Amino acid sequence: MSSELSHPSIKDGWFAEISNTMWPGQAMSLKVDKILHVEKSKYQDVLVFKSETYGNVLVLDNCIQVTERDEFSYQEMIAHLALNSHPNPKKALVIGGGDGGVLREILKHQSIEEAWLCDIDETVIKVSKQYLPEMSKSYQDPRTKVHIGDGFKFLDDYKNQFDVIITDSSDPEGPAESLFQKPYFELLKNALTEKGVITTQAENIWLHMPIIKQLKKDCLDIFPVAEYAYTMIPTYPSGSIGFMVCSKDSNADVKKPIRFDWDDEFVKKNLKYYNKQIHEASFILPNWADQELNSN
Repeated sequence: MSSELSHPSIKDGWFAEISNTMWPGQAMSLKVDKILHVEKSKYQDVLVFKSETYGNVLVLDNCIQVTERDEFSYQEMIAHLALNSHPNPKKALVIGGGDGGVLREILKHQSIEEAWLCDIDETVIKVSKQYLPEMSKSYQDPRTKVHIGDGFKFLDDYKNQFDVIITDSSDPEGPAESLFQKPYFELLKNALTEKGVITTQAENIWLHMPIIKQLKKDCLDIFPVAEYAYTMIPTYPSGSIGFMVCSKDSNADVKKPIRFDWDDEFVKKNLKYYNKQIHEASFILPNWADQELNSN
């Protein structure tokens, strides 16, 4: 590793998530080729480095957010689980997601007329445009609209506006803690149109089952439909991450895609992870997790 920059989470040429309390006793570590960017934004610590095997890596407050090698497995799933559970999504919103990856996936749907992104930290967008071009290219699409500010206030100002809302948040501690609580989900519901659908980042079954159980309970108090799905992703804690998928439509079955507008050629060129079968399979949990989360 050769770089004039330094960062406390990088020692002896390796980055490690050892300072995070959300996964005690374990840490993801990546070999660093070069440190590209170090900055303290108004809201968080921002680090970008080129890794030896995962491409460029964006780290916020010492937690890996995306790597160029595996980001698609998260971005595609959190976006298309929701969008393909809505009959005709025209207007979608991402809360967070400043790297632009979820926005990129939303824009793959021809029905989308407006794709909004609301992120409180403009620094993440700026850094992503510089170092994560395959995700941040979504900002060049004319359907994209960006609002820099607090997601709570934005949602409160836009009632009954969005067909799909995707919350691409970090873990529920610090700035993102409020995005896992009931008042936030009330705002989401009120900002949705009649058959509106949301997905939100919903943690890992191996590490955060109490959080997931409370999250599902809270969602079912607000939405008639709330289901947990997950995806595999090597650089997230324990190799997987979950999503809560909720609908305002009591007759909706979010476990099956009700629309799939892409032909085989489009899928081959534009989707690396998501397909119809993966959509359905992502809701099937291991026995122990299913009993913990879904037993009455």
